[in-house]
Amino acid sequence: MRRPTISDLARASGVSVATVDRVLNGRHRVREETARRVYDAAQAIGYHAVGLIRQRVFEDLPQYRLAFLLQKPMQPFYQAFAREIEAAARNVTTARLQIQIDYPSAATPAAIIEKIKGFAARNQAVAVVGPDYPAVTTAVEELKERGIPVFSVLSDLATGVRDAYVGVNNRKVGRTAAWTIARTAHKPGKVACFVGSHRFHGHELREIGFRSYFRENAPEFDVVDTLINLETAEITHEATLTLLQKHSDLVGLYVCGGGMEGAISAFREEGVGGRIALVVNELTPDSKAGLADDIVTMVIATPLPALCKELVSLMLGAIGEAAIPGQSFLPFDIYISENI
Repeated sequence: MRRPTISDLARASGVSVATVDRVLNGRHRVREETARRVYDAAQAIGYHAVGLIRQRVFEDLPQYRLAFLLQKPMQPFYQAFAREIEAAARNVTTARLQIQIDYPSAATPAAIIEKIKGFAARNQAVAVVGPDYPAVTTAVEELKERGIPVFSVLSDLATGVRDAYVGVNNRKVGRTAAWTIARTAHKPGKVACFVGSHRFHGHELREIGFRSYFRENAPEFDVVDTLINLETAEITHEATLTLLQKHSDLVGLYVCGGGMEGAISAFREEGVGGRIALVVNELTPDSKAGLADDIVTMVIATPLPALCKELVSLMLGAIGEAAIPGQSFLPFDIYISENI
């Protein structure tokens, strides 16, 4: 396809070529409403100078720097997360934002603290995905004392210190996974749950919800001891094969964090798809293929666009303001083979 021209942009935005030229070059003032319309059209048609137009349109707005610490940059979920953060920042029309997205070298307190402290040097608000360690809470307290708000995302951490948690209600996620297995299993039997680490507050809440549902509503099922998979596909694969060999009456498995690719591949190898219910989190190429092949029963997914929009809004609102620590829950998405 040919690259859109200035004439294409004028046509898409409903203004003259001369008006688009004034927006691009800033030689004469253009009404804010018109300039924004040109900017929106440039985004929509993929105009090559959309960055310059944005600069012209928003040059008089306040500027802020926001930092985001995610996990596992090679995982499709976190790659999608980074893209949605950037999209949410581009769509802010009340400020000019500079975004820094980074990843710790390991899910250890030292690696996370190093990144958090590095963020503090040049950013005005910080969002963190990570496990909950006392040392991390101390680092968050230090940022708070310097007037830099910190938000926990996906999995809560530094509760009572961070400004807010933004994500889904993880206890409800766990109960939904249990409800699915209880309703789709061909008969009562053993069910299992993998967590990445009990230091991930969100994983722990999902496990609690998962167990509480079976205890309260489906006691005929036997929930086996929870397994730690460190959110790696390799460990999950081997642990799933061991589960299948050890428990011939296994009827359901819930992978409540990362590493689901290993469970999907193990189910595929053993040919148990459709016979044993498998619930995983986040819609990725692997989980989507698992749904299509009747390997995965249900995917419970984080609504990334809505989450990122909410998160960026809260971070901007917290800059320079004293916030009361709280939680912002978003409804999670559910996928089965029929709606992918």
